[in-house]
Amino acid sequence: MKDNARILALRKKNKNEIRVMVVAEDHHQRMAFSDTIRSCGFILVGCMSRAQLQESVEVAVDIWLIDSDYDDNVMMATTVSKPAAVLVGFSQAPYLNEAPQYAKWQRKLKRKLAHMFALPVLVNDLVYKKDNTEADWHYVVFLGASMGGPSAIKEFLDNLSPMLPVSILLAHHFNKTMIDTLPRILNRHNNWHCQVIASSQRLRAGHCLIAPIDKQIVCDSTGRVILLDEAWSGEYKPAIGQILKNTSDVYGSELINIIFSGMGNDGSQYLDVIQENNSQLWAQDPSLSACPSQPQAIIDSGYCSFVGSPADLAQKLTDYIGERAVTASSH
Repeated sequence: MKDNARILALRKKNKNEIRVMVVAEDHHQRMAFSDTIRSCGFILVGCMSRAQLQESVEVAVDIWLIDSDYDDNVMMATTVSKPAAVLVGFSQAPYLNEAPQYAKWQRKLKRKLAHMFALPVLVNDLVYKKDNTEADWHYVVFLGASMGGPSAIKEFLDNLSPMLPVSILLAHHFNKTMIDTLPRILNRHNNWHCQVIASSQRLRAGHCLIAPIDKQIVCDSTGRVILLDEAWSGEYKPAIGQILKNTSDVYGSELINIIFSGMGNDGSQYLDVIQENNSQLWAQDPSLSACPSQPQAIIDSGYCSFVGSPADLAQKLTDYIGERAVTASSH
């Protein structure tokens, strides 16, 4: 239920003036709502079960989130408080240790609130930094490549400053016995720190982590890259499409995906999900690729928003981060 006049008034408020009440029966669900509302910068005036809710709420409430039976008592309480909106019914929040799924659930709730109240800054919030350490990166750049990739990735890194607030994750179809030579190729004549992932670790600015050939990796919402004792499934190793989906689910609009020279169409399986998560998708110009089929498959999907040479892609990324910083500072 929405009150359009009150919604219009609410849109003029600062985030830290918006007051939210949560009613949910499940304790874990209440914790998830509380975490999300506080991360939005809103005031959480109450988070309780239906039995704990009094008929008369004495504090002002702008938004009610009801994940419970909407009975007469709840209806009376929401009506008396004269809110801008009452949102009823939500999917079950994953547990906090299911970091990628939890981050996705949280992002969907933020998008819903952002759309209703014209608060796009909610979607841009870094919702995936869940620990107490201050990460030195704001964006994750996922690079996918195959045949002809090393020279393209090298040119890209040569033209990209390692001082930018980005951490790079690279999945490259490569010979298992030769993968350890890739960091030396990519590190030459630039200041990026490139290494093949041999144990679980964290994303860091100025670093390019290379997915191993023989074991799967998964990223979580704290910026950890977790090495699993499982082989990649499917034909391609590492599986670009699988990593691309995982990182998009976790990092959403803070993820930039770039597909470089390569054979086949690995990476094009989940592009509708990339679109839904507001992740960026760019590609190397096929005419400048040693093997054009992989970037061409991305372009043919209709989801690719920028195409260029490796140097062009580096400049585009630099400009994109600068534009986002200006937008964020204006809010």
